[in-house]
Amino acid sequence: MLDIKNLTKTFGAKRAVDNLTLSIAPGEICGFIGHNGAGKTTTIKAVCGLMQFDSGEIYVDGRSVREEPIACKSVTAYIPDNPDLYEFLSGIKYLNFVADMYGIPAEVRRERIREYGDLFELTGDLAQPVSAYSHGMKQKLAIISALIHAPRLMVLDEPFVGLDPKASRDLKVLMRGICDAGGAIFFSTHVLEVAEKLCDRIAVIKSGKLVAYGDMDEVRGDESLESVFFELENE
Repeated sequence: MLDIKNLTKTFGAKRAVDNLTLSIAPGEICGFIGHNGAGKTTTIKAVCGLMQFDSGEIYVDGRSVREEPIACKSVTAYIPDNPDLYEFLSGIKYLNFVADMYGIPAEVRRERIREYGDLFELTGDLAQPVSAYSHGMKQKLAIISALIHAPRLMVLDEPFVGLDPKASRDLKVLMRGICDAGGAIFFSTHVLEVAEKLCDRIAVIKSGKLVAYGDMDEVRGDESLESVFFELENE
């Protein structure tokens, strides 16, 4: 579902991502961990077609992000760590705007907005302007908008920040459901306990380089993910 080959991205003299290679199969949740500035967000933006890269290739569902960006984006959902929403719109108008971009039929969008709005307890607030939303409510709206076109690949940057415990649990259940239906998830997080319980695969990035990657049990061994992460950070 996602295949990154020898991805390299530089900013001036700094190599933010250095020859990174990883792949995620349908049905898998892959956690992406590393300290601030390690290259997580740069990698994620390159995957979503939001940032050009210097060399390497990225394929989403077998299509090149460079050569077929629209086709890749049509099956991908991206949720940034700090959603930048159109605050002058109401919640429902924002969701309809996103649905229009993906060409979602009226009845399908109504059903999905109702389903996810009820799940995240946001239905009663959809008539309100986004500017009146709390950070957590904006995060929920961003999640609903990402799900509205039934993506095959979800790419999330710190998706649990600002969510209450129930919404966090509901998002985890949704993520697993997407994978059970043949989709895939690639997400960054600083919450190692969440990654350890939720992920099938784990990728650890340090100073732009992938320093550990594989099945969770393979990377973790007999230790906790936290122990392995700090051992790699200190090497």
